[in-house]
Amino acid sequence: MYNSEFILDKLRGIASYQFGAGVGEALFPNQVNVKFSGKTGKIRSIYDGDELIAILRPLDGYFSLTLEGARRLIEDTSKPKYWVMASSEAAPFVCEGKNLFAKHVLDADEDIRPRDEVVIVNSEWRLLAVGRAVLSGVEMKSFKSGLAVSVRRGVGKEKVNEVTL
Repeated sequence: MYNSEFILDKLRGIASYQFGAGVGEALFPNQVNVKFSGKTGKIRSIYDGDELIAILRPLDGYFSLTLEGARRLIEDTSKPKYWVMASSEAAPFVCEGKNLFAKHVLDADEDIRPRDEVVIVNSEWRLLAVGRAVLSGVEMKSFKSGLAVSVRRGVGKEKVNEVTL
């Protein structure tokens, strides 16, 4: 079949295309463990050791990030992209996995388009959650009502005190 270097290059290429140049190396710096779909034989889950980093969505071929993947995206890239900054009022709820509404968006990457995978951070750039954008980055900053990000996973209740002031 394929060798591991080919698969790693492919995964890095997809990540760099989806999140910006150089992000592939930040998400997948070392050799990764790949799980394949039992039905199709295509790449499904990407692990670093036992830590799940991302899932390759079968319908569009893009990544859905886990919290570990989002952490790498924010911390290990010089200029992160696809981020949304939530207000301190919304942070505890977002950490619990509740959706982020436009009135609680302090700032956002203007390159975000609806349906993009995004990372939600607080004003100190600490990770709160990952999810999928409902609005564009420009709309998130200008709208005062409506759903901005459909949150898939928050860091959890136990981390709320770590990420809020």
